[in-house]
Amino acid sequence: MEKIIQEKISADHLFYVSLKYTKTCDVINNLLLRWRKMIETAIDQILKHAKKKKKISSIPTNPVKKIDAVKKLFKKDKNFIQVIEFYNMLRKLEDLRKERSGEFRKNVCLKIYYQGREININLEQLKIYADMLEKFISTTKQFLLS
Repeated sequence: MEKIIQEKISADHLFYVSLKYTKTCDVINNLLLRWRKMIETAIDQILKHAKKKKKISSIPTNPVKKIDAVKKLFKKDKNFIQVIEFYNMLRKLEDLRKERSGEFRKNVCLKIYYQGREININLEQLKIYADMLEKFISTTKQFLLS
């Protein structure tokens, strides 16, 4: 859990401090990458704990199978599944086409093209993601302490 909290602290600093003062798409991109690392760490910890509690027989090595295993464990938690879908996009972040707009202004926006859709990641969207990830962390914490 400590690793997950460390990643969250770094991501929060990017979100609440760096982004507030710079308002660049590079900071948004780095924040998304930090969130990806945090979710990866959480998934690994969840799978280790699930194996220890004998909820799964083995920990998959393939990232896609890890995601499927975690989805099965939390199939009733809509927020958790939503975070996993968000994580799928973050996994492909480097390869996706991106457009920058409004840098150094209040309406900074990073447009990401994912699965034929245009996703506008602006400050409002980042707040939604941050709230979603906050719930994800608390769910993860409850699971790891059970």
